[in-house]
Amino acid sequence: MLKGKHILLGVTGSIAAYKAAVLVRALVKEGAEVKVIMSEMAKQFITPLTMATLSKNPILVEFYNPENGDWNSHISLGMWADLYLIAPASANTIAKMATGVADNLLLTTYLSARCPVVVAPAMDVDMYLHTATQRNIQTLRERGVSIIEPGSGELASGLEGKGRMEEPEVIAEFVGRELSKKSAQENMVAGKIMNTLEGKKVLITAGPTIEQIDPVRFISNNSTGKMGYSIAEEFAKRGAIVSLISGPVNERLRSSHIRLSSVHSAEEMYNQTLVAYKAGADIVVLAAAVSDFTPALIEGAKIKRVGDEITLKLKPTRDIAASLGEIKKEGSIHIGFALETDNEFENALSKLHRKNLDAIVLNSLNDKGAGFGKETNKITIISGNGESLQFPLKDKKEVASDIVDYVENMLVC
Repeated sequence: MLKGKHILLGVTGSIAAYKAAVLVRALVKEGAEVKVIMSEMAKQFITPLTMATLSKNPILVEFYNPENGDWNSHISLGMWADLYLIAPASANTIAKMATGVADNLLLTTYLSARCPVVVAPAMDVDMYLHTATQRNIQTLRERGVSIIEPGSGELASGLEGKGRMEEPEVIAEFVGRELSKKSAQENMVAGKIMNTLEGKKVLITAGPTIEQIDPVRFISNNSTGKMGYSIAEEFAKRGAIVSLISGPVNERLRSSHIRLSSVHSAEEMYNQTLVAYKAGADIVVLAAAVSDFTPALIEGAKIKRVGDEITLKLKPTRDIAASLGEIKKEGSIHIGFALETDNEFENALSKLHRKNLDAIVLNSLNDKGAGFGKETNKITIISGNGESLQFPLKDKKEVASDIVDYVENMLVC
């Protein structure tokens, strides 16, 4: 994926700078040409000689070489790069990027870059979680910068928490996917390939279901629908004909090219989904958090408190994924979701086979920043033969793009 690609690596002043050496090796091993820009503070953590030896290119720090006056043009660097990766990115550098400060070569090159920019933050937990840092990261996201979320664990300060730069191998894989997407987009603009999703009928479920106990109370879950809605938007953006069946959520669709059907209960979602599937669907993505059980009897009036205990009898709801699997059409693609808390991979793989899915998207409540009610998600996509593809923590819109990329690759292959 990286053969012949030009990667510009920015290294800032962080204890995680030692990982930049491993990162350079990983990028070069994949065939990329790497040039490194270091901040002055970065030199306190790792030597330019180490980075020059591994990258096989001179290290750039100053705007010009004080020994011979050679000018290091940030304009030329920005034009040379296919991708600008800043890893590790300190809180100070992220703040300057967000506000347009250009007081070193690394930052002026960022402002001149015409290529995709990827940032891997690294800092102590209090700095990372500070409102100012989070606002700066969100600003960069809104400007199109991809953020590789840091991991959690023991930090250099001795504290435990989020702030560890993601591992170099994961970052290298992320860079490869970003460049693959860029190449595909360029090819489509140039008319070299057709959009494989153009005109495809896609059926998506999203959000929770609500199971009434009485006119006042109900059983539900914490799903916001954000993941399913993001997937629907991404498919529509790529030319697919999208039908979205959604439980009660506060999400709003931006695209007018998505047919939305709103439902309340698991039974309503089951019926609507089967009708839509039989009407024609090439791709099904079952992202809804459907209740597995519903009250056996719905009371017509509010249940009054009598005594200290109440017994609520539940019955199973009808299984949407399994039912679609039984009537699966030849050539169609069925994608399921699995949110797990233990034995994650084994449970997801079992669900994939039991429900005749082609792939399943696994996320775990044990991963910080993943699951219900979050702006981010961390997923693993498992194929029918048990092969898995792991992704780092990302904004859910970026996760949706990864999922749709995966489906497109299934269509091509």
